[in-house]
Amino acid sequence: MAELTTGDLALMKDDGFGGSNSFLWIFALLILMFGGGGFGFGGPRGPMPAGADQVSQGFTNQQLQQIALSSANNNYETAQLINAQTNTLMQQNNTNLVNAIQGFNAVNVGIQNQTNVLSQQIMALQAKLDSCCCEIKTQMLQNRYEDERAANVALRNDISNYNQSQYLLGQTGRWVGWATSGSATGAASGT
Repeated sequence: MAELTTGDLALMKDDGFGGSNSFLWIFALLILMFGGGGFGFGGPRGPMPAGADQVSQGFTNQQLQQIALSSANNNYETAQLINAQTNTLMQQNNTNLVNAIQGFNAVNVGIQNQTNVLSQQIMALQAKLDSCCCEIKTQMLQNRYEDERAANVALRNDISNYNQSQYLLGQTGRWVGWATSGSATGAASGT
């Protein structure tokens, strides 16, 4: 059999490498394997394949970055939760403070109202005591006046009775008293 030419190779349909262009694939693989350009003879080379330790370090770095990112996300979420909780607690504390202040104000107003009522009642009691004391003093003076007036009337009556007795005795002439037995006294019996 004769040797195959490149044209014969191109005409082959199924060569076991995927079709009629298998030669081009082999050629392209050779170019990629030797870095293209100068085919490994001082020409520009592409990146060298990474070794097992570099691949392992890359995976480790990638995992560390994912852990760091996850930790940062967790820290951010935790900070947001703490911030929300702090805001809620501050609002609740502000509400409690407002309620406490309003409660203290209500207590103060109640105490002030009670103080005002007590002051008014004490002033009314003082006025009543002043009035009562004046009334008591006036009544006491009135009682003393009435007592003195009654004593004065009694003295006048005594004086009037004495004067009347003297007048009557002076008008009747000689007067002789009788004893209680009904007979005349000794001086009157002889005359």
